[in-house]
Amino acid sequence: MSQALLLLASLLFSSNVAHCDFSPTLISDMAKILMDNYCSPEKLAGMEEAIDAASDNTEILSISDPASLASVLTDGVKQTIFDSRVQVTYEPDYKPVKPPAMPDIPPEQLAEMIKGTVKAEVLDGNIGYLKIQHIIGEEMAQKVGPVLLEYIWDKILPSSAMILDFRSAITGELSGIPYIVSYYTDPEPLIHIDSVYDRTSDVTIELWSMPTLLGKRYGTSKPLIILTSKNTLGIAEDVAYCLKNLKRATIVGENTAGGSIKINKIKVGDTDFYVTVPVAKSINPITGKSWEVNGVAPDVEVAAEDALDAAIAIIKLRAEIPGLVQAAAELVADNYAFPSIGDFVAEKLRAVAASGEYNLIPTKKELEAKLSADLLKLSGDKCLKATSNIPALSPKNLTPEMFLELIKVSFHTDVFENNIGYLRFDMFGDFEHVAKIIAEHVWNKVVDTDALIIDLRNNLGGSTSSIAGFCSYFFDEGKQIVLDHVYDRPSNTTRDLLTLTQLTGRRFGSKKSVLVLTSGVTAGAAEEFVFIMKRLGRAMIIGETTHGGCHPPEPFSVGESGIFLSIPISHSDTAQGPSWEGAGIAPHIPVPADAALDTAKSILNKHFSGQK
Repeated sequence: MSQALLLLASLLFSSNVAHCDFSPTLISDMAKILMDNYCSPEKLAGMEEAIDAASDNTEILSISDPASLASVLTDGVKQTIFDSRVQVTYEPDYKPVKPPAMPDIPPEQLAEMIKGTVKAEVLDGNIGYLKIQHIIGEEMAQKVGPVLLEYIWDKILPSSAMILDFRSAITGELSGIPYIVSYYTDPEPLIHIDSVYDRTSDVTIELWSMPTLLGKRYGTSKPLIILTSKNTLGIAEDVAYCLKNLKRATIVGENTAGGSIKINKIKVGDTDFYVTVPVAKSINPITGKSWEVNGVAPDVEVAAEDALDAAIAIIKLRAEIPGLVQAAAELVADNYAFPSIGDFVAEKLRAVAASGEYNLIPTKKELEAKLSADLLKLSGDKCLKATSNIPALSPKNLTPEMFLELIKVSFHTDVFENNIGYLRFDMFGDFEHVAKIIAEHVWNKVVDTDALIIDLRNNLGGSTSSIAGFCSYFFDEGKQIVLDHVYDRPSNTTRDLLTLTQLTGRRFGSKKSVLVLTSGVTAGAAEEFVFIMKRLGRAMIIGETTHGGCHPPEPFSVGESGIFLSIPISHSDTAQGPSWEGAGIAPHIPVPADAALDTAKSILNKHFSGQK
């Protein structure tokens, strides 16, 4: 604060305006008001010293226009305590308004007055809608409660979900906070909702949920959405913040105004200057923070005018979520490559849903993310996940000319010193119907080399349909070799993956050296190839441990949601225990991926140099 007053002094002293005789105690009186009333006294360190300094400096009051002086004073304070709620104003005609006493009129007439600020209806889909502009306090609630229950609350109580519309809520009473929050919580145990520190009395009041209420509670099981706007202010912000952090409500709309739980306008001495200052502050017991100044951030941010439609969409999605989670569990149980793990994951996924962890999901994107996170946590398989991406279709309708261009881009070949061949490709595919094109434009360039380096460092996998054929080029014809045993979950069968007796083009054979380069990116079908070549002793693996992916997963639609589960349905079945899925394949010679090619060339060059 001392910095603020020094800034004010500098600004005022340097102003080239006519001198005006404001009270020399104006700034010190204003500072005393802040010292005695501001809700966060820890921000006012050095205030007393600043008062003394300001009291001795009459030159700073040199702005002739009182409104301009008030604006400069406001800026100086804000730049020190960073609180936009503090305002200094010049208001010669201001007359403080005292809150009117509670009128002694029949409850029915009071209820009619309140209904002017409350709108209640039941929307399509049995969604209760309650629009509130003023949150009444305890005194008013006791007077009109029974009538409001009959004409408003009981009307929307049977709904299957509720929307509280606070977009125009700008006033309210502190004592109304526990009333509203309690209707959306259980009677036991009591919940510490909020703590409010009042600086003027130096007392902290704890707000707790109420054990008994007029009428029935809405409870904790049905969806609750709160609509907010940039105009939502004060007590309504507190209610929204409490219910949000109790994980009872989802906030939809705009960031709220960032008002105050209690704010006073205090006259500065005998002048016409006033200081508007927050005299109390809310500290949420869950977050240890407040919604004041910064406002309440929405869970789903949309323009205020679109918030109601967004809320209705969220409620409809939540009605579908239990069925969608159940459908996802069944898909995993029926199709996952490892049956016992699939059953375990399905059972635990249902339990997670039953625990309420899916209750506050507001969007399909977040549902997808939650499903993926739970599937990974329960299975340990990064290939088992949810996605909204529609599965890509195989480009079977491409012309040979198109495939030729694709192959030229996808495959890279070279012949190094000592007739060492180099073959790089970054994706496996269904190459059977273009085998002749690949043989002519790719394979024939390296088949006659004396050794071959196969670079799979950037190979992300793909279809395994070509694995048997590709492996066959590195074995001699005349004897079929079992490359792998692959278990297929949907058919519950295990098939042998065998070398092919007939190939397009010539074989590389079993006698010449093959080195395979890998990285942590090498995944899926590429790992199956590396696994086979390493297990059969046909290649030396150089580089990094592979990704630890899976056989190509299949997409399964989760109901009509547009969400798909990507589920591995097959796995390598070995008598030696777990295969490469999930764990990856360790290289014979571990080196960083970017050093793998130089290492392979060095090994082969030394080998050929030794033969000369």
